[in-house]
Amino acid sequence: MKNQYKVKRTQWDSQNIQALRRHLGLTQRELADNLGARQQTVSEWETAMYKPRGTSATLLSIIAEQAKFKYEAVPPKKLPEKS
Repeated sequence: MKNQYKVKRTQWDSQNIQALRRHLGLTQRELADNLGARQQTVSEWETAMYKPRGTSATLLSIIAEQAKFKYEAVPPKKLPEKS
């Protein structure tokens, strides 16, 4: 099965997650249900306790694209090169 979505792999910050949720008109629980996550997880993302990773980050990007949500996701930090 070929992947039909080409999504930039980026890290989401707490402000963009909350802005996306509000843009969609969803509660934390409703967004969590759409992502297959717990409401507490979305709350932890929005309070910057944790950041979404892996599939959750990808799903947030797909949802944002489908909703035509303009966001500036924080690019992953590059580790300094060792000499």
